[in-house]
Amino acid sequence: MRKKVLAVVLGAAMVASMSSMVMAADAEETVTPNEEYSFEVVVKSYQSSYWQAAVKGIQDEADAIGVKVNCTGPNSESDIADQVNMLNNAISQNPDGIGLAACDQDSVLDSLTKAKEAGIPVVCFDSGVPNAPEGSVYSTIATDNYGAGAVAAENLYPAVKDKIKEMVDAGTVVQVGEVNQDCTAESTSNRGLGFIDKFIELATADGYKVAVTGNEFFVNNCSDAGDESSANIVIQTAVPSQTTVELCATEASKLLNVENMVAIFGSNQVAAEGILTANQNLSVLGSDPETKILAAGFDAGSTIKAAVQDGTMYGAVTQSPLAMGKNTVDILTKIANGEEVEDLPTQGYWYNVDNMEDESIAPNLYD
Repeated sequence: MRKKVLAVVLGAAMVASMSSMVMAADAEETVTPNEEYSFEVVVKSYQSSYWQAAVKGIQDEADAIGVKVNCTGPNSESDIADQVNMLNNAISQNPDGIGLAACDQDSVLDSLTKAKEAGIPVVCFDSGVPNAPEGSVYSTIATDNYGAGAVAAENLYPAVKDKIKEMVDAGTVVQVGEVNQDCTAESTSNRGLGFIDKFIELATADGYKVAVTGNEFFVNNCSDAGDESSANIVIQTAVPSQTTVELCATEASKLLNVENMVAIFGSNQVAAEGILTANQNLSVLGSDPETKILAAGFDAGSTIKAAVQDGTMYGAVTQSPLAMGKNTVDILTKIANGEEVEDLPTQGYWYNVDNMEDESIAPNLYD
């Protein structure tokens, strides 16, 4: 009887962060399938070049080792019901394994139960499913999203630290913005919380009082939302009604127009591109904290890379979607072979204009 393998759920993270990168190890071994397996992979969408790069990694590795992979995904990461239908369809195909990048970590729980009952294990990559039925998820392949958000704060805070002191000493309440495309996916929500909590930690260590306002998820789940009436620094969080660059740009525009805004963070490619889109009309971003608002992004893509290169965006944290896709196929194949697998972290780095060409970073700056 053919082994049933892997519902790959793009999943929850586990990487130790440093101030300049999220450290991780990618699998370098060659995986050999015992037979010609067939896998289904459901990604979050084809909306961004991040997912296109992940799919390329999946397809390239499938071709290289000789397995079949069918990739599907909804039009937008807001199309949660569509993705659940795709996952259920994937289960009905009775594949050797299924890959899923969950748009909403709770919407797929019933489907994961069905996969488990059908003998199809689950592997997560990019976004995890913390409440997944026990035994349904065999492996999670991802960046430490909380740690990656913290890395953005660790690099952005020092850049605006002197400006913050100058403003606070003058009796001004400093404003910091954060745009998240959603608060339902594990990846973006944890990155947003990681940035907020680390910024609070660093600012508190310097003697400032910080408050968090805006979207209820981030206010209620951050380490300490503080008291806005007595705060020196206010972190304003925003989430659009749908996951599009245009709607992220609308939220970003509101934040960039706030008086005394010194820095802003976009927690994924769509949010970061939304910030840059808003700036096209405002021209308030730049690399000089005395005269401009400093922006940090997440992921790569040609728009973000160009903005980092010309100084419009101060820097960003990138992941390695190609490696994530490759490792997904490898782990699916290992499970199909009957081998034991574990969670696997993939690389992600802080990059700016000074290190974009470094050998350890440049390959991960996908278009």
